[in-house]
Amino acid sequence: MATIKEKKFNIIKEYYDSGLSAKDIAEKLGVSIDAVYYFFRKYKIKRRNRSEVRNLIYKKQKPSFKLKTNLSEEEKKLKVAGVMLYWGEGSKWSGEKIIDFANSDIEMIKVFLNFLRIICSVKEKKLRVYLYCYANQNPQFLMKHWSKITNISIKQFTKPYIRKDYDKNKIGKMKYGLIHVRYADKKLLNLIRSLIKEYIVKLT
Repeated sequence: MATIKEKKFNIIKEYYDSGLSAKDIAEKLGVSIDAVYYFFRKYKIKRRNRSEVRNLIYKKQKPSFKLKTNLSEEEKKLKVAGVMLYWGEGSKWSGEKIIDFANSDIEMIKVFLNFLRIICSVKEKKLRVYLYCYANQNPQFLMKHWSKITNISIKQFTKPYIRKDYDKNKIGKMKYGLIHVRYADKKLLNLIRSLIKEYIVKLT
């Protein structure tokens, strides 16, 4: 049977080294969660703050993608193209947690989606599309149009943004509106951003 000193050591090790929660530790050591908290208080084991908890949860999250490594010459070009497209047209908000690529150019949308699908092997069901259009356009028609272009089900389209205050002379530039291709995986977003920095170093 483990001594109090050994239990204390095990709790500290599991909490700090393994990143387990108090509940996880209790289950693993076969003690009550109250016993774990008692040890925290008695031996003044510092508990994680909210930021540390969020970081721990982030690290434990299983990626919803798998970056392809053994690339053909064409796939290498696609990888560079996808990363550079996101550098130019992706969300620049530093606090962003999802991939958000916006454009009205059909070919750019296709290339970026090929990057996500072929290079990143994303899960199709997690892809989302957000349409931006003008009040004198038909959003249902536009969503069907983009659904065919992207091969993404309309069920995966979120509620469109319809702009009522606009300059009628500029509509021709966005005949089919503009869409945001979105994918919720912060780890993939951070990977793309790190690749952007890597390419910047290589190319400048």
